[in-house]
Amino acid sequence: METLETERLRLRPWRVEDAPLHRRLWAERDPRVPAHRRLSPDGHPTVAELEDWVRRDEHLPTPGLLVVERTDTDEAIGYCGLVPNSVGRPEEPELAYEFLQRSWHHGFATEAAGAVVAQARRIGYGHLASTVREWNTASLRVLEKLGFVDTGEREEDAVHGASLLLRTTL
Repeated sequence: METLETERLRLRPWRVEDAPLHRRLWAERDPRVPAHRRLSPDGHPTVAELEDWVRRDEHLPTPGLLVVERTDTDEAIGYCGLVPNSVGRPEEPELAYEFLQRSWHHGFATEAAGAVVAQARRIGYGHLASTVREWNTASLRVLEKLGFVDTGEREEDAVHGASLLLRTTL
């Protein structure tokens, strides 16, 4: 498994001991995120369930989702990478990222996602997609900085806000 490095960040494969980080991310999600993507009232997913996810993860499409660590502290602050496209073209992986709230507003998402986009280009992908809720202006700014454009395709959701599809050509 490969590790990517930037000026301030290291992006590396998941380890079982990263499961508590993953659970903290689930716990911090905005209440507008659909319920199946937030902790359930009875506490699922548990750390044990997320440990199992780490063991089963196939890291596809390459490089998969990677844990993002600060190189100055070795603190894990989130994840960034590629996941199978959930809407549309299967040959076009989807860029995904999520960071602990205490690490927001430092440019880490843009820096990590830029490294993943560069790696996707080296691998030979022609395009990447990303889906984001229209209310998530911070993620929309990150994607804009990376050259993603709104395709105009959207999935309306009166409860959670429309999900927008963005794409970039590599």
